[in-house]
Amino acid sequence: MISSIKETKQDKIFLAFVYLLLTVALIVVAYPLIYILSASISNPTIVAAGEMWLLPKDITFEGYRRVFQDPSIWNGYLNTIIYTVVGTLVNLLVTLPAAYALSRRDFVGRNLFMILFIVTMFFGGGLVPTYLVVRNLGLVDSMWALILPGATSVWNLIVCRTFFQSSIPRELQEAAEIDGCSNFRLYFRIVLPLSTALIAVMALFFGVGHWNNYFSAMIYLNQQEKYPLQLVLRQILVLQQMSAQAGTIDATMATSLNNKAEVAALVKYAVIIVATLPIIAVYPFLQRYFVQGVMIGSVKG
Repeated sequence: MISSIKETKQDKIFLAFVYLLLTVALIVVAYPLIYILSASISNPTIVAAGEMWLLPKDITFEGYRRVFQDPSIWNGYLNTIIYTVVGTLVNLLVTLPAAYALSRRDFVGRNLFMILFIVTMFFGGGLVPTYLVVRNLGLVDSMWALILPGATSVWNLIVCRTFFQSSIPRELQEAAEIDGCSNFRLYFRIVLPLSTALIAVMALFFGVGHWNNYFSAMIYLNQQEKYPLQLVLRQILVLQQMSAQAGTIDATMATSLNNKAEVAALVKYAVIIVATLPIIAVYPFLQRYFVQGVMIGSVKG
């Protein structure tokens, strides 16, 4: 027979407070998502007038129709997917081996290299020197200008190094070395398979960063056909902001700008939904890695 523990009055008050806090957090997080989704299928005039604050009104799918018919948006979508996939692979290929090497106690000079990495977290050359370096390397107006300058993140490097030090038992590595396992084989056949959770989390962190990045593209890319989706979205936002000055020009042009602004606002919300869906779809598949202990049972005795 399972005995139940009776909750005290203080426990009930605390539990009610927790539920209240979680409900408020849910509302704060969910409201912007619901608002954007509703705005993407509502009449842009009603949205601009502030008459729609939660549920959609005067439903229209004109924004999604224009998104699916606009070649620049689809081209930006394709560019973003390419930049995200290639950039994430480069990040993992650079970060994971470097972190593993820095986690090895027999790596001579690892503390010096770690100090040099950490210094870059506090001191940087700035935008102009970085642009000059990228230009001198011939990377301007190419995909690699968005990938190679940020090939690794020192913070993620430290996280990976800490994971290798704390989660990969030294005894397991020593046993593999006694059996004649080389360093490369140890890394690829033992360390990486035991680091599935770390790889998934790092891929998610790097991937989200590449997916949302627009500033580097705005600085280094000149040809519009190479723009990522976020930069295309920025152009739509700029078009909408231009309509705010419509009152200072003649009526014909003001009407034209207002019409374009309404279309831009409708497309803006639709693009936000379309651009966010892939990241939202990936999260459920990687969420378990945040709470799963992959090292349980890897060492016996």
